[in-house]
Amino acid sequence: MLEAVDLRKRFGSIQALDGCSLSVARGRMLGFLGPNGAGKTTVMRTIFGLVELDGGEVRWDRRPIGLGERLRFGYMPEERGLYPRMRVAEQLEYFGRLHGLAADRARAAAARWLERLGLANRDAATVEELSHGNQQRVQLAAALVHEPELLVLDEPFAGLDPVAVGTMADVLRGEAARGAAVLFSSHQLELVEHICEEVAIIDHGRVVATGGVDGLKRSSQRRRIELQLDGAPADWLPDVAGVELVARRNGDLRLLADRDVDPRRVLAAAERSADIVAFSYGPPTLAELFLELVAP
Repeated sequence: MLEAVDLRKRFGSIQALDGCSLSVARGRMLGFLGPNGAGKTTVMRTIFGLVELDGGEVRWDRRPIGLGERLRFGYMPEERGLYPRMRVAEQLEYFGRLHGLAADRARAAAARWLERLGLANRDAATVEELSHGNQQRVQLAAALVHEPELLVLDEPFAGLDPVAVGTMADVLRGEAARGAAVLFSSHQLELVEHICEEVAIIDHGRVVATGGVDGLKRSSQRRRIELQLDGAPADWLPDVAGVELVARRNGDLRLLADRDVDPRRVLAAAERSADIVAFSYGPPTLAELFLELVAP
């Protein structure tokens, strides 16, 4: 298990981490969410000793993390950590060797991951010859080539097309199923909601919510109401206190209501104004919960 306990770090006048704590168990996948500058990348860098903490501790299996542990981890930074003029297969084999694999095992693992990620025909290409998306796949393969116990990925889905996103998501699920602890950051909250059971939300260097996605959504002080109306005035809204408009399109409305608002009052108001085609009520989406927790 990875544990970050009361992490503190200041860069000059900026308090990057202010008592940040989170954990990821083996075989689990944690989506690490937060606005730009919230401290996500700083937390990830502390795991690999790239940032020296002012306070707190990062532990693996309840022990401080040293070089031996880090050799068993995989890291995919947001910025490229590859050699642009080195051939892809040679590069993956090299990274495997750095993590302690024998030459033949490193070579076989490189070939296996290139096949898995759809890059077998680009093994002799240099990284700089690849598209952005394919460079992203190579970076992922470099993090996976030694079968890490912990996989840490900083914005792994950024800039990927839908096919590549699906491949990346399948790989992360597979790594968690294999028994690795997986921690990744992303601004694509719909995707995180789809593939993660657990999330941690950080704001201003402190985790403001962590736990199962469904449980966090149910604990929200807001509820989502969706209406599909036929014949309502273009500017219609329910005259119910505690309800606000989120989006309107072609007669479809998405509303957010305070938790204590009776949805039947909204339904009754809609029935007085139009024919109701569809009505739904439930917890907010992960994106709506995120905005509720980190709103300025």
